[in-house]
Amino acid sequence: MRGMSLTFQTSALTTGGQSMAARWPMRLKSLWVSAMLASLLLLESGCTTIVDFFRQSPQALPPASQLYAEGETQLSKNRYEDARTAFRKVAERHPQSSYAPKARFLLGEAFYREGQFDKAIKEFEAFMAFYPRHQIADLVQFRLAMSYYDQMKPVEQDQEITRKAMEAFKVLVREYPESRYAADALAKIDICRGRLAQKELWVAAYYINQGNPSAARPRLEKVIKEYPRTLVIPEAMYRLGEVYSGDGRTEDSQRMFRQVAEEYPYTDWGKRAAQRLQTATR
Repeated sequence: MRGMSLTFQTSALTTGGQSMAARWPMRLKSLWVSAMLASLLLLESGCTTIVDFFRQSPQALPPASQLYAEGETQLSKNRYEDARTAFRKVAERHPQSSYAPKARFLLGEAFYREGQFDKAIKEFEAFMAFYPRHQIADLVQFRLAMSYYDQMKPVEQDQEITRKAMEAFKVLVREYPESRYAADALAKIDICRGRLAQKELWVAAYYINQGNPSAARPRLEKVIKEYPRTLVIPEAMYRLGEVYSGDGRTEDSQRMFRQVAEEYPYTDWGKRAAQRLQTATR
């Protein structure tokens, strides 16, 4: 009986010739796969929740008035970059607001005060393109001209920037003749013209000193013709008289010396011309 009992217990642990012990690894593998799938689902859900948690919700853009006031505050403190940031937001994100034109101007003004003239010019030109009849358009045109004017170079160097300044001031006088800046613009036009005349005279003197008066002649004639009310006219006329004399054009030379002596008698060049006339009559 004991042997039969032992045989029965052994048979109970087998099924179809496969022991229960052999089936346990398969069940464990199935459980492990299920657990991994559940973990992945939880992880995906958890990541989405974490991302949503850390993602910042979009903030409402401050009104134009608030941004403009912030820009003015920063500009008054010479914090130009911060001021430009505020003004740019007004101009670009509130383009239809009443603050947009002035913000565009002050954006350029911040560049101008910092000495970044090329960037200031770009902003002022953008203003004039969008708002040519705005109430502060004359001021913006004046600042545009000043952005060139403040970059003018010595006479020995290229004067293209001087020409641009003069043309910008002329636009102000022509388009906004009643502007409070028109008188200042006229005065600066004269300064620019004087600088351009000085440049031509400087080149002419260089040619004369190099023994090439024929190259100096057109420069001197240009000064007299295009810049008649500048301070260099007496010198230009006297030097032209000398060039004519060297070319054998005695009549033209005497005429030029006489004009200098009569119109500018108290200048050094007028006195020199008078002496040349006296010498010629002896």
